[in-house]
Amino acid sequence: MEFKEAKNKFVQTWGALGSQWGINKTMAQIHALLMISHEPLSMEDIMEELQISRGNASMNLRALMDWGIVYKEFKQGERREFFTAEKDLDELAVKIAQERSKREIKPALKVLKEVSTGVKDDKSAEAKHFTDQTEKLYDFVLKADNMLEKATEYKDNWLAGLVMKLMR
Repeated sequence: MEFKEAKNKFVQTWGALGSQWGINKTMAQIHALLMISHEPLSMEDIMEELQISRGNASMNLRALMDWGIVYKEFKQGERREFFTAEKDLDELAVKIAQERSKREIKPALKVLKEVSTGVKDDKSAEAKHFTDQTEKLYDFVLKADNMLEKATEYKDNWLAGLVMKLMR
């Protein structure tokens, strides 16, 4: 397989996987392209490589920067902005775990807490079962989130490193 073909296959596959991870295909493709690029790329480079519009590139680059996994880089003498992705895979995993917790787990915990305490006045067997189950689910998700937080806080710790490797 030639380099260009391998690169394209990787970017396309990473993009397809992105939708399964909860991000859009273009966002994942941009991330893949930046992750494997040996030098920072301009927005124009990204647009040309992926055949996407400026608006699409801009919106997705901003989202990737919000996640903390893509950064702007400035080149002396250049007016254009350049972008690069986090290359340290351990750091990348930590940032993605933290962002997913913020976007997915924390809102779920809020809803679980709200619904498990919201029906205390109803004394029916059905309401009691609902409350018991949602409280158990809340406790489970909270423990999992706390474990994830501890693992990402202590990424330099050998035990946390082992946990992070097992989670990948």
